[in-house]
Amino acid sequence: MNEAKSILKDIKAKKYHPVYFLGGEEPFFIDVISDFIQKTVLEAHEKDFNQTILYGKETKADEILSIAKRFPMMSDYQVVIVKEAQGLGKELDKLEGYFKNPQLTTILVFCSKYKKLDKRKKVSKLIQKCGVLFESKKLYENQVGDFISTILKNKGYSIEPKANLMLTEFLGTDLSKINKELEKLQIIIPKGSIITAKDIEVNIGISKDFNVFELNDAIGTKNQLKAYKISKYFSENPKEKPLVVTISLLFSFFSKIMQYHGLGDKSENNVAAKLKVNRFFIKDYVTAARNYPMRKVSYIIEKIRDADVKSKGVGASQFGQEDILRELLVQIFS
Repeated sequence: MNEAKSILKDIKAKKYHPVYFLGGEEPFFIDVISDFIQKTVLEAHEKDFNQTILYGKETKADEILSIAKRFPMMSDYQVVIVKEAQGLGKELDKLEGYFKNPQLTTILVFCSKYKKLDKRKKVSKLIQKCGVLFESKKLYENQVGDFISTILKNKGYSIEPKANLMLTEFLGTDLSKINKELEKLQIIIPKGSIITAKDIEVNIGISKDFNVFELNDAIGTKNQLKAYKISKYFSENPKEKPLVVTISLLFSFFSKIMQYHGLGDKSENNVAAKLKVNRFFIKDYVTAARNYPMRKVSYIIEKIRDADVKSKGVGASQFGQEDILRELLVQIFS
């Protein structure tokens, strides 16, 4: 994410490179960078003659070379974007000569979604030498919250930690999907606002009362009635709240409680750093650790692993989602 920001910052400052190869598993950053180049390098009146879009499977190296070596018309630059560059195959290797001596008035962009370029290859080293070789990596779940906060901050918004967590739980690590939902919120909610859990519930349809965050809170505070109520909702809405996801998040919650127990330094700064959680949630782990001693946490983690196996259909053909989750809660509260 930081590398993408740096690339965008340079483009905004008109510090262009003759070649950009944007590849990797996360398409969001590839789209953001290529779209920014497409929208900002040339003025509207310059684009007709100086902006070309090609597609990897339909394009040969000779055509790319022919276009890239042209001089711009009544403009300082021309922009050539090769979308679906993963379809070029060995045609990319035929451009090695161009990468050794690229046309400096051409900005040549390759977009290779879901496929990165092998950095050991000669062509990769040549691109790195003359331009930008960017690998767009999938974010880990614990990085998504920062991504949401950053996107909203850049648009003039902020978001409550609980609302942020609700989005992360519901949308996972699909950044394009997350960005679309954030764009919807920006249309409805005035700029400068703090986006709340209520906003998420009303505008996106994620329940602020029936989610894994609230289940963790109920378990951590030993509120059995609330926990069983939430588990019943989950069981009645399996598509929205898949059991395997719920169990995974419960495992993460108790793993962090175990980590908390093992910390010598339980200061707020150290806990936030070691557990990789927002400070807003530290009090929840303190309460949960008080209610569940280390030995009990170890037992619960073992039972969560058993439930995970059952949720995947191993040795539990007679159990439904509600039965597995209810049995797990009984073991947690016993």
